[in-house]
Amino acid sequence: MQTVVIFGAASGLGAAMVEYFHDQDFQVIGVARDPAKNPRLAELQLETLSCDATVQMQVEQTVSKLPKDAWVISTMGSYRADIPVDYIGHRYLINALETNDIKRFLLVTSLGCGDSWQYLSERSKQGFGGAAREKSLAESWLQTSSLDYTILRPGGLKDGDITHTGQLSQHQEVHGLIHRIEVARLAHELLKTEQSLGQVYECIDPKLTW
Repeated sequence: MQTVVIFGAASGLGAAMVEYFHDQDFQVIGVARDPAKNPRLAELQLETLSCDATVQMQVEQTVSKLPKDAWVISTMGSYRADIPVDYIGHRYLINALETNDIKRFLLVTSLGCGDSWQYLSERSKQGFGGAAREKSLAESWLQTSSLDYTILRPGGLKDGDITHTGQLSQHQEVHGLIHRIEVARLAHELLKTEQSLGQVYECIDPKLTW
């Protein structure tokens, strides 16, 4: 059975990833600063690991416990935190994965990161531009690593069911919304194919409206 490790499993997109991959009969390991914040982890009787990703030693200790053939997904992010996890936490994680020879990694960032920065409105840059820049640094660190990586940049996240209408795109301007669980489905599709290795994708659901 394939193991999927989800960093950021306590809330938001990470919690949706947990639900999706558990329903797909994967062996799920949830990693979060405080896994107890997501009671579903205990209800589903999943293995959990507590890790503050801004602390390098904790990241190294956590990654050393993971199976070598695991698929690792990170949805970690922070908003106006004293020490944002977006860059430094992913830098520690990427380095630890390399050290432990765990290759397959999918990083979830957001629209507006990397070369999609140019498409952000001035209002968006003022509102969450700092986080997008931190995540962009994480993308760059990953792209110069030895990992078998894929980067996924979703649009605005909403709660809701799987729609099967979410769309992946590359190298074009996109704006829109997508359900968190639909992002999980698309992440699964990307993890299944070698064609996604070393690639960056955006994803939105054109069926959803603001």
